[in-house]
Amino acid sequence: MTAVVDTAPRSEKSGRGPGRWAAPPRPVWEERPSRAGLGAKGLVLALASLAVLFPLWIVVVTSLSSKRTIDETGGLVVIPKDLTFVAYSELLGGGQVQRAALVSIGVTVVGTLFSMTVSVLCAYGLSRTGSLGHRWILMTLLATMFFGAGLIPTYLLVQALGLTDTYLALILPSAVSVFNILVLRGFFMGISPELIDSARIDGAGDWRILWKIVLPLSRAVLAVITLFYAVGYWSAWFNASIYLTDQDMMPLQNVMIQLVQKQQRPVGLSTQINTGQLSPLAIQMAVMVMALLPVAVLSPFVQKHFRKGMLTGAVKG
Repeated sequence: MTAVVDTAPRSEKSGRGPGRWAAPPRPVWEERPSRAGLGAKGLVLALASLAVLFPLWIVVVTSLSSKRTIDETGGLVVIPKDLTFVAYSELLGGGQVQRAALVSIGVTVVGTLFSMTVSVLCAYGLSRTGSLGHRWILMTLLATMFFGAGLIPTYLLVQALGLTDTYLALILPSAVSVFNILVLRGFFMGISPELIDSARIDGAGDWRILWKIVLPLSRAVLAVITLFYAVGYWSAWFNASIYLTDQDMMPLQNVMIQLVQKQQRPVGLSTQINTGQLSPLAIQMAVMVMALLPVAVLSPFVQKHFRKGMLTGAVKG
């Protein structure tokens, strides 16, 4: 008797077609990259990082270099030699730069708190679709994104309010961003309505719901928007250039422009520069490092919130 060997696939023996068990084709971008692809990606990433970090390295090393080293290299320093913190100690020891840094810190802190308070309250009100004047207020805010009064009417308004030569002129004209409000509104609308309704049943009002429920659930987007406002205030220079005439009130960015572009010497350091103790180039690079340092320090701490905060807030409008 001849034995019959069953060579049919397992899928056919079970009475099911092979297509039922076959995995669907994966998109090209989901396939595991080859070694050549991984190497190319690593090379591109390394070159991009080098293009960003190398100029920053030059600025930091030059700011820490002595006047003799800068004179020997003829300008910017690439290889560290005779490092010293004289430029930073002189800048932070008093004078125009230290005062400008304190002004920038104060404007950034106060402005960010004010902007976040206004933006959160406005976004929460607009996220409640049954609130008074919800649709008209939203349409008005959207219109400001496409139509603006212009520089001259804004300057005349600030002047009529008596805000020129005051620190409020550095905060109020750019205190609110409609884009940030819309991002916050989209995030707030994504919070479960059942959660808010249950809080209302328990007797919670809007203020308590906002403080106890909405804000704790929105830490990611709040971190992102806070960083946006803080970087905007810290980097702002245009408002100070048109609304302020007192040099003692100028923020750090405007002082940096005077040092780097206009080649002006900061008040309180002319003696050290004239006597050869400090290099003007080291002073310029040190001011640039001071202007970049807060953003470089704060960004990594909120980097993990960027993807979650921006994408979640942008899914629903």
